[in-house]
Amino acid sequence: MEDADRAAATGNVIERLGNRIANVIERWMPSPFLFAIILSYVVFAVGILVEGQGPTEMVQHWYDGFWVFLTFAMQMVLIIMTGFVIAYHPRVNDALQRLATIPNSSKQAVVLVGVVSMVLAWVHWGLSLVVGAIFAREMGKAAYREGLTVHYPLLCVAGYMGLGLTWHWGLSGSAPLLLATSGNEFIELGVIDEPVGTGATIFSSYALALTALSILFAATVLSLLTPAAERSREITAYIPESELFESTADGVDDDAADDRTPANSSAGGRVPAERIDNSRLLGGGIALTGVAVIGWEFATNGLAALDLNVLNFGFLFAGLALYTRPALYRDRFGDAADAAAGIILLFPFFAGIQGMMSGSGLAETMAEGLLAVSTTETFPIIAWLTAAVVNLFVPSGGGEWIVLGPPVLEAAQEVGVPVGQATIAYAVGDAHTNLLNPFWALPLLAITNIRAREMFGYAVTMLLALLPFLAVALLLLPY
Repeated sequence: MEDADRAAATGNVIERLGNRIANVIERWMPSPFLFAIILSYVVFAVGILVEGQGPTEMVQHWYDGFWVFLTFAMQMVLIIMTGFVIAYHPRVNDALQRLATIPNSSKQAVVLVGVVSMVLAWVHWGLSLVVGAIFAREMGKAAYREGLTVHYPLLCVAGYMGLGLTWHWGLSGSAPLLLATSGNEFIELGVIDEPVGTGATIFSSYALALTALSILFAATVLSLLTPAAERSREITAYIPESELFESTADGVDDDAADDRTPANSSAGGRVPAERIDNSRLLGGGIALTGVAVIGWEFATNGLAALDLNVLNFGFLFAGLALYTRPALYRDRFGDAADAAAGIILLFPFFAGIQGMMSGSGLAETMAEGLLAVSTTETFPIIAWLTAAVVNLFVPSGGGEWIVLGPPVLEAAQEVGVPVGQATIAYAVGDAHTNLLNPFWALPLLAITNIRAREMFGYAVTMLLALLPFLAVALLLLPY
């Protein structure tokens, strides 16, 4: 409360608002797991009251939902883990440490982390989430070393901005990639006649302009949100100084790690099995084969080749090409498992929530109710709001799109809105409310050693600041 009182007397309006909201959220926000449990009860009750479902039916929908998206869950885990492994490669981590020495002020530090996160999210949301988290931590460390006081919770929000804004209309966006996949669910349902290529979604002038403007606007808000030094809490308020400079986030020298000799090795060096495990020839060979397969896919099918499977395959083998040694790559995946652990735990619960929403008809009722009031001009805004509302309960871009995609696309075609534009508008809403739901922040929380309630006040402030901007951009940008 002292921070809020001091901010009330000084600082700009945005900074004061962010400080007050952060204070409230820090006092009241539950943990991500409890958040999922509370949402489960809310959807359970609403399904009974609105859809007329019985309690037993809702529990059955919940149970059935736990297992529906196991394939998609594995795809999401691979996106996180492949992004994590690449981000933790020593050369990548060294580059982040050098980049963290560039800013000369706290505002520059926050903005740089946010821009890097948002740009990377357009390329690969898993890479952005992990690199954004590591970069926020590295920036906090660099600022502490240089005597530059930067508010660490806001740095963490900046590292999360890619998931809260640009990821879903980028190269790893679930909705546009699913539409681009041959024989996808929407074709089978008769909603569309053929795959919708990424030229109509990700690479459309509509989406590219939206990306550039969103990054510029969000960077401006981050700058305005940055508190002065006297109202900032440095990284050492969250990570003890004794631990700060011995963290695994500093990276591990891959050559040094490979030279370690296990206790059961012979005195003369590694046994043949260990040499095989660490063979650059074997690891590099299979990595190059994988990279060649990706090259062939794009050479044969162009941008239409880009879907979730191709993306995961590409990053899986790009990581192996970086590390080359199979044993070391396997060990790094073991490290990455910690970052994915929260998602593995929470994903079934949110899948259960989705099971209740789809099984009871609640998701479709919500979507149809919102879309029924749309016109050709307002449809992008309504699609954005539809995804934003449902994403609060089901923070799974691809899983949510499977349920909401048909009514959204059918409504779009009824009012004469191109399928590509409708998909991007929907994607904006799905990404936007990640700034309120802490589900996708779990890996970042683990890496930065911060609690959700300590950073999400600023995330909510960003969400509110983006509302008028996104509404105007979606309404006025030509497709």
